[in-house]
Amino acid sequence: MSKSYVFKADARDGAGKGAARALRREGKVPAVIYGDKKEPVKIAISARDANLEYNKGHMYTKLCNIEVGNDKHLVLARDVQLHVVKDTVEHIDFLRVTSKTKIAVNVPVVFVNEENSPAIQNKGVMNVVRYDIELVCKATDIPEQIEIDLTPFDIGDSIKISNVTLPDGARPVIDDRDFTIATIAAPKRIEDVAEEEEAAAAGEEGAEGAESAEGEGASEEKAEGDA
Repeated sequence: MSKSYVFKADARDGAGKGAARALRREGKVPAVIYGDKKEPVKIAISARDANLEYNKGHMYTKLCNIEVGNDKHLVLARDVQLHVVKDTVEHIDFLRVTSKTKIAVNVPVVFVNEENSPAIQNKGVMNVVRYDIELVCKATDIPEQIEIDLTPFDIGDSIKISNVTLPDGARPVIDDRDFTIATIAAPKRIEDVAEEEEAAAAGEEGAEGAESAEGEGASEEKAEGDA
């Protein structure tokens, strides 16, 4: 589990679009803390801090300690609303969590040991189907990433979820099939690439010829009409 981060927040009473706009003008982002069978708490946090953490790309998988006065809340961001043009954080929903909370999260996939992979050494082409895997795990034990060792794989192999060692207590949300994460294809031969390029060029020439013929036909029709 990766380290958590901290937000210092102020309690807020106002709700609605008007109150939210006023907070944003003050350089703050409205947010709410909910869950764990407790009353929701409306808060405001620094817009600078919110955008800094969001742009690090870990808010959905890293725990946050929010300090509101003398109260502390252990939470996980579950929804972040962004400005439609600026892509800045507009609102955040935080879920209270404990060591007993189980949650579904998308965990990024990282491929390691490429230098020891027969497939990569033989110029194999890896096609990644899934860049992350949705796992069910304890909120306090969310893995930072899933590492897949490429050493055992060769050209023509498919890397499936059954090939991956998951952290203790974690399981994939999709549990009814052995889904594919990546495939490793043979490199294209120079002859194949040349054939594809020739076919594409021939297709473009054919399209241009058809357009030219249509244009000539239209000109002839216009000339007949003028006559």
